[in-house]
Amino acid sequence: MDLFILRHAWAADRDDAQWPDDRLRPLTEAGKRRFAKLAAKLVENGLTPEVIATSPLARCVQTAQILAGEAAKPEIVELDALKPDSDLAELMRWTAGQAASHERLAWVGHSPDMERLTGRLIGASEALIRFAKGGAARIRFDGPLEVGAGELRWLVTAAVMGC
Repeated sequence: MDLFILRHAWAADRDDAQWPDDRLRPLTEAGKRRFAKLAAKLVENGLTPEVIATSPLARCVQTAQILAGEAAKPEIVELDALKPDSDLAELMRWTAGQAASHERLAWVGHSPDMERLTGRLIGASEALIRFAKGGAARIRFDGPLEVGAGELRWLVTAAVMGC
């Protein structure tokens, strides 16, 4: 099974006056455009999830929607387990349930959670992994979906992909 992990794209700056509820803070227009270019390149290079799980926060949902538009419109599922301070145990339960019928899944979440989760999935919980905004990773599980059993196949940024 392939698990694609993405950090949300470029969002509006934190601003209590404009966004008193940070959960509603959206992507910027430039962030949407840049991530659409990146998503197209990622899909060309194999990021083709069958289901996308996303944090329910607006900036992650918008990122998932852009990716879905490029990737043959997979189902998008909002998971509270992907909110800031992500719940890895719950994510693993959900992902294991999906893996019974899907070979390619994606998570869209927040920093530093995506870095921390990626490290744990590949058995390197102390690893210094950095996800730039819009960054994506592919983790391969050749056997059972277990913490520490994944292999990091790639980690890319928009800059690396020329976006």
